[in-house]
Amino acid sequence: MTTIKAFIRNRPVAAYFLLTFAISWAGFLLVVGPTGFGSTSWQSDARFPFAILAMLAGPSIAGMLLTGLIAGRAGLREVLRQLLRWRVGAGWYAVALVPAPLLAGAVLLGLSLTSPIFTAADKTAVLLAGIAAGLTTVFEELGWTGFAVPRLRRQYDVVTTGVIVGVLWAAWHFLQGLFISGTYAGNLSLPFFLSMNFFAAVAQLTAYRVLLVWLYDRTDSLLLVTLMHASLTASTIFIFTPLAAGTSFLTYVWVLAAAFWIVVAALVLAYGGNLSGRTLRMRTA
Repeated sequence: MTTIKAFIRNRPVAAYFLLTFAISWAGFLLVVGPTGFGSTSWQSDARFPFAILAMLAGPSIAGMLLTGLIAGRAGLREVLRQLLRWRVGAGWYAVALVPAPLLAGAVLLGLSLTSPIFTAADKTAVLLAGIAAGLTTVFEELGWTGFAVPRLRRQYDVVTTGVIVGVLWAAWHFLQGLFISGTYAGNLSLPFFLSMNFFAAVAQLTAYRVLLVWLYDRTDSLLLVTLMHASLTASTIFIFTPLAAGTSFLTYVWVLAAAFWIVVAALVLAYGGNLSGRTLRMRTA
């Protein structure tokens, strides 16, 4: 027990990631089973929502448990303060909510001109499902941003922190990607599709995590980060997800990943290579 406590004290971020993966993946496997992957229709698979809830337990439990162990009640109060910080200026709400649906919609529209890619017909149901799923992202951000990001920022800049967390965040989704691979693989071999889709997820989520870290650095608001994460989930998984498979689907996810990196590059250029900005926040309302 002493060794574990020492490891947590000396390597809190590593401890967080190890605990997060252990809880999330164990829970996902318990719900789905070792042979229950490759679903041909994840949207109608009754196991999927419960598997996702099991995954969400990882970052939230790990983040809150380690915060309590390391920083005590003061640390937990600080996370709550950031989660309730909403007076950050209207402009930051636009930054949080607009990019994901704007880029996802634009990429989908562009590809639809040459490929048979369409959004779902029942837009109201999809919108409601997207909002509901987006609200669950708070359980992720209690750990990714509530615990890991502030500690990494003590050593690294915004981009490096975003890349570290982003790669591990994408890897954390691996079992989820494996589960839905049968829905989108189409006529491609499952191993090829899975590998290409996984690397696209790494590229896409790493770029987006850089943006999330930048937003957090500028606003000190876990609420805004959660809303930006929710916007991504609602937009790319529900509202603007293509009804396509195989090569068309992979094209969509790779082009969207490229679009997010273009936004990151534009920010880096706009701020002269320095995205850190604790003193450059928009004025609070």
